[in-house]
Amino acid sequence: MRSAIALIAALTLASCAGKPSVDLAQNYLPKRGTIIPNTVLKVSPTVSIPLEKLVYWGALVGTVYLVLDPLAPNWEIEEAPLGDEYIHFSLQMKRYYAGGAGEARALFHRRAKELMRLNEFDTYTVVEYTESLDSSMLGSQRKAEGVVLLGKKTKPLPPA
Repeated sequence: MRSAIALIAALTLASCAGKPSVDLAQNYLPKRGTIIPNTVLKVSPTVSIPLEKLVYWGALVGTVYLVLDPLAPNWEIEEAPLGDEYIHFSLQMKRYYAGGAGEARALFHRRAKELMRLNEFDTYTVVEYTESLDSSMLGSQRKAEGVVLLGKKTKPLPPA
């Protein structure tokens, strides 16, 4: 979504590059009245919506969508190997979210199991795990950290 906005902005700036500077207020904005015309959209014979309200609600919904971004993952995971068998996880949740606040531990274990299987280990042990809530002026942000020990099962010796 952000890349699409950046692309539109770049194309807009590129299209203006070859033109002489133009006073936007002189050529594109109405000389009198408002920018949004006083128009009513008739949806049906009994239902009509003022264009002003449509623009207002569209801008509001677009802003909320950009802030919440429901398609982005709720958690960001950073991993740091500590030797061959220890892995440190750092999880950070989006600052503004709509759900998923209690899933840090499940996500932690899911990623530990995934790394265990990918690296051909048999077991993992959670050595350390903490959850916290960092507050700031823009709102609180959930964080979780932990260390996992990956291990192989010891095979018993065959009977003599």
